[in-house]
Amino acid sequence: MDLRQLRYFLALAEHRSFVRAADAMGITQPAFSRSIQGLEHELGCQLVDRGSKDLHPTPEGRVVLQHALALVRGATNLTHEINQMTKLDAGELHFGCGPALAAKLVPEALLGFMQRYPQIHTRIEVNNWENLSRSLSRDEIEFFVADVRHFEADPSVQTRLLRPRSGVFFCRPGHPLLDKESLSTNDLFDYPLAASRLPIGVHKALANLSGKTHLEQHVECEHFPLLLELVRHSQTIAISTQEAMSEAFARGEFVQLHLRNLPVDLDSLKARCGIVSRAGYRLSPAAQALIELLIEHDQQPVSAQAA
Repeated sequence: MDLRQLRYFLALAEHRSFVRAADAMGITQPAFSRSIQGLEHELGCQLVDRGSKDLHPTPEGRVVLQHALALVRGATNLTHEINQMTKLDAGELHFGCGPALAAKLVPEALLGFMQRYPQIHTRIEVNNWENLSRSLSRDEIEFFVADVRHFEADPSVQTRLLRPRSGVFFCRPGHPLLDKESLSTNDLFDYPLAASRLPIGVHKALANLSGKTHLEQHVECEHFPLLLELVRHSQTIAISTQEAMSEAFARGEFVQLHLRNLPVDLDSLKARCGIVSRAGYRLSPAAQALIELLIEHDQQPVSAQAA
């Protein structure tokens, strides 16, 4: 038995498919299957019910899952404990960020990090807050930067607040809405709505503005350049942060929509940004160094950031 086999079994339990789990772990399906079979042979029992459609774990498999998760996390914690005793002249850093923060804050901090610690290899996952939370729980990233309102009451994580980012609605130049002298939220919701995955509080605020009990966005997209292309070539209205869009607004590539019945500083449409990491977990020196830079850049005056 080795940790690789346990990681594969955890992936199988998550994806409920040998093909999808093998793909997620970056190996061929036959090699993945042999590893699971080897683990079963080592333990002397069957771990998954291959006769079930969703490959449910057997009773023995459920016990192995509990211990596998603890062992894999323990190995990761051991690695990070050792890394605490080393200098920032080698190693890797895995972290995540939301699409809007990937547009400005994270690149600015990461550029400074790369200049100071050129030997650190960095992997960044840009995704929505929900998927980033899953990656954090699986030890695939050390921390992430995103909207934190969903995590502030969660005892399994700790959050460090950053400056909130104002939300804005925007469209392409030449959009029919721009022909109107005065816009209201009633005008806004006549067109498709696109954004990255929004927190529940923002969904509720949008539903209230639309006069509906529930409002679903037409397009959910975590790849910010793709979202902008959709807006650029269609009648779609998008939501992002003022910070992420300020330079594109200044260049005239997109136009911010000002709605007469929308409060200028509506808190529910702000991104409540912060840094999320696991509670009781010691971050690596690289993670600590990047977090310090993120906070340093976040605390700069808005006028200085714009400059």
